[in-house]
Amino acid sequence: MNKSIIPVTRVLEDSFVYSCTFDQQRGNEQFVPHHVLSFQISGETRIQHQNGLLILKENQILLTRKNQLVKTLKIPAKDKEYKVISVIITTTALQQYAEDNSIHESKNYTGEKNLLLKPDTLLKSYFQSLLPYVEQSQKISKKLAGIKTNESIELLQRQNPSLSTFLFDFSEPYKIDIEKYMLQNYHYNAPIENFAKLTGRSLAAFKRDFVKSFKVPPAKWLKEKRLEEAHYLIHQKNKKPSNIYLDLGFENLSHFYTSFKKKYGVTPAESLIINQ
Repeated sequence: MNKSIIPVTRVLEDSFVYSCTFDQQRGNEQFVPHHVLSFQISGETRIQHQNGLLILKENQILLTRKNQLVKTLKIPAKDKEYKVISVIITTTALQQYAEDNSIHESKNYTGEKNLLLKPDTLLKSYFQSLLPYVEQSQKISKKLAGIKTNESIELLQRQNPSLSTFLFDFSEPYKIDIEKYMLQNYHYNAPIENFAKLTGRSLAAFKRDFVKSFKVPPAKWLKEKRLEEAHYLIHQKNKKPSNIYLDLGFENLSHFYTSFKKKYGVTPAESLIINQ
């Protein structure tokens, strides 16, 4: 493994993302606003999504649906670095493609949000064609970026015509049970605006419905819920504070320690010692 290469993450024209690293890294917790098509060149990506864990392995291709929350862990292979390249397929690009190709999809997509695709020759060759740009940080024009994005849509359609509903369903998330959703997803470090969108509400409606369900504002509830879960994991599961704070949605260890001590009177580390 050539460790002289500096780990990098490059984004070209907000359309293509390339990541290369030699050390295990957590990706940014994120709300996924657009469809993403990813090819795992080497190593693996562990993706914690709202319905479970998915592991993207070397030479696999993943199509991720928009409007979901994910956490990622980048893991290099034993003998080579971690490498992945992704194409961001925006709603605007899909709407233009649908208009240009007279595609009118009337059905709402209700299937899985993360699909492992067959890594056929055409798709693998497509990603190989992007490597000179992303690995060498070559400039790419908006026109060429648009052409390459359309090529990815064309190849997806060619490989599996049934993906039409996945790609061209432009409906917004519908209104769902806010209490059930938040209890399942409070550990994602996402802005309140994203939780509102994912439960099918405007920000004002989300805050109003949240208070009706939980009797406190969302920001306060999220903080308290995460601290209560941290206290449980430390006292009942003997978990180390440094191993749980990110999983619970805290931005950094310092913030976690300060919040925990303010609520419980001791730091998480002191709490762990007391428990032992």
